[in-house]
Amino acid sequence: MNVSALVTLSHDMTDDHRCMNEAEEKSKRWVISTREEMRQAAIAIAREARRKVSIFTHDLEPGIFDDPDFLEVIKRLVLSQTYARIRVLIADPTRAIKNGNNFVHLGRRLNSYIEFRHVREDLRTHAEAFCIADETSLVYRLQAGRWEGIADTHEPAVAQLYSKMFDEIWLASEVEVEFRQLGI
Repeated sequence: MNVSALVTLSHDMTDDHRCMNEAEEKSKRWVISTREEMRQAAIAIAREARRKVSIFTHDLEPGIFDDPDFLEVIKRLVLSQTYARIRVLIADPTRAIKNGNNFVHLGRRLNSYIEFRHVREDLRTHAEAFCIADETSLVYRLQAGRWEGIADTHEPAVAQLYSKMFDEIWLASEVEVEFRQLGI
């Protein structure tokens, strides 16, 4: 390898390293312990998305995923990016069906971009809940019934791990027909 090639390779590696450092510098990680912190984290993580948001929830957590600020972020994403996609896996949609949910209403209006699926019964063993943006950012709770968790705006390795799990469950789950009907 000649000197010119080594210099070019060195510059390329420096540029890659600089891009990685910039992403890591923008990265923000924080601990969540309350419902309000979870609401704010869901909004912050959704804001990070440029093309995809994947949500695994047990019951669409009222006050979190139907919060007006969260819904505005989702609406702006799908209306500004023709290829944007919002996928929501729900383990138990009973409460959302019974009480209604503004996220479901938004999903009906923007059904080309937002899709809900009901987790197959034998796959409802997952206790966690999470929201992933573009396989790089996520908010995660180990126990869906508790508010304690972690949010991170740049954690691709962990986000991709949960995205893989999400995709496997997504493919095995059914479209939530109740959410497509107009009469909930």
